[in-house]
Amino acid sequence: MSGKNEASNKVKKNKTTKAWITEHVNDAYVQRARAEGWRSRAAFKLTEVDDQDKLLKSGMTVVDLGSAPGSWSQVAARRISPGGRLIALDLLPMEAVHGVEFIQGDFREAEVLQKLTDTLNGRQVDLVLSDMAPNMSGIGVVDQARVMLLAELTLEFCVAHLRKGGAMLVKVFQGDGFMELRRDLQQQFQTLQMRKPAASRNRSAEIYLLARNKKA
Repeated sequence: MSGKNEASNKVKKNKTTKAWITEHVNDAYVQRARAEGWRSRAAFKLTEVDDQDKLLKSGMTVVDLGSAPGSWSQVAARRISPGGRLIALDLLPMEAVHGVEFIQGDFREAEVLQKLTDTLNGRQVDLVLSDMAPNMSGIGVVDQARVMLLAELTLEFCVAHLRKGGAMLVKVFQGDGFMELRRDLQQQFQTLQMRKPAASRNRSAEIYLLARNKKA
């Protein structure tokens, strides 16, 4: 029986993978991203939020967490020029983006966080972007805890390095810890809003929390 179950699970996994590939290839945002030179369809998520909320302005200092493959960095770097500075960080390698300083490492590690802090060299940040997501295990409780940890670490970074009046945009999944994170954000920022860009697939549980006007 165990052999049959293993074979059945393998078939299901292969079907799911093929279905995802077919959907991805035919996705309008994927096709548009290729046509316009963006590294992934995620570029349109940040573009939509920024078009609505006017977060990115020339001359800003921006930190992009979970930046690979680089589409958010592409969008942000263009919109903060001239005079802007963008520091991107990811566990995975990222091909160079013009105007972007990249740090490869795990944001959860103190050594990597210190390297990011050293790169800022005392300069306060105007905007923190975080599209970070952990490697998913498929175990809902575990994955939710990992997602919320990344969001909480992003908030801690903002408390330390975001200027008064600054903003953060962070990806989260609704579930355990979500309301607690909302409460913590409301303590640190004047306003808090939720965003679900059109480029975020409907079946995805992801949403973006936009916190603006950091308190003193």
